[in-house]
Amino acid sequence: MLKLPKTLLAIAALGSFVLHGAAQAAEPVVTLKLAHFLPAHSVTQAQFLEPWAKRITEQSDGRIQFQFYPSMQLGGTPPQLVDQVRDGVADIVWTLPGYSSGRFPLTAAFELPFMSSSSEASSQAMWDFIEKHGQKEFSDMHLLATHLTDGALVHTVGKPIHTLKDFRGQKLRAANRTAAKTIGLLGATPVAMPVPQVPESLSKGVVDGAVLPWDVVPALKLHELVKYHTETAVGSPALMHTALIVGMNRATYEKLPDDLKKVFDDNSGRELSREAGRIWDNQVVETGHKLAQSRNNEIHVLPQDELDKWMKATAPVSNDWIKEVERKGYENGQALLEDARQLIQHYNDQLSR
Repeated sequence: MLKLPKTLLAIAALGSFVLHGAAQAAEPVVTLKLAHFLPAHSVTQAQFLEPWAKRITEQSDGRIQFQFYPSMQLGGTPPQLVDQVRDGVADIVWTLPGYSSGRFPLTAAFELPFMSSSSEASSQAMWDFIEKHGQKEFSDMHLLATHLTDGALVHTVGKPIHTLKDFRGQKLRAANRTAAKTIGLLGATPVAMPVPQVPESLSKGVVDGAVLPWDVVPALKLHELVKYHTETAVGSPALMHTALIVGMNRATYEKLPDDLKKVFDDNSGRELSREAGRIWDNQVVETGHKLAQSRNNEIHVLPQDELDKWMKATAPVSNDWIKEVERKGYENGQALLEDARQLIQHYNDQLSR
């Protein structure tokens, strides 16, 4: 058998290494379309989605890249985002399940009035709750995160809302059916519309105000369109929260090689949900407050006795939710609601330790 000189063996080995390295370098780059309905400068993209995407790109050694499509740049309307990710128009979306009326009844538990005082706690609770009870709601996509915005409050143009009687005669924007029921029980007239329509509707007098979280104030310049803001005290349950998801096209995820799937797995789930909730808890409220104060807007904090009246007035919304989920085939809606509340309390207790 012919023996090669050591020099030739070394050259051969080096050539093998170079070819292997070239093969690695030639591995295809996956570019994913990420769509949502807010502007590129919004908290959603600038503080949440972009840093998350950057981590995934770095951990994949650049093999996963993202193209952002804010403000519905892929076409359609915000309620269609869940179908866009299901159908592959977008690879990943950030959206409100509640825009698709009745399709995500279990998720809607976390939008019930006065359900939560912490987005960080409730975002984790929602992840656990959906994993436990609601996976079929998202069977047509690969769920990456669930989270809540900061608590929604009442923003009005010409009249402050201090008591229940102040709602009379007011037309207020509502995000979904749960919000519409809540607003109606408080005494105002709900007007359903996606977030991007709110500024024009306020400026043209289509609505007198909106029930929205602080996080959209900078993106919509809401502080320039309204004069009054009514919220609950820190530590008290908010009027309501908006439930959001980060969802991925299932086929897109399944086609990834195992090592890239792991990159997504390591950067999704309960921990990503917690991260999102923390962003909305710790950063957005402060920003919204400062912007409102910069315009000398009134920020009214409900006293406890008035808060109790609001909670009593909106209690039927939770009873309606129980009946709805039972009509959709879930057993014991009351037990499901209690489980959601217990999960929220569990994560609230963790935060207070």
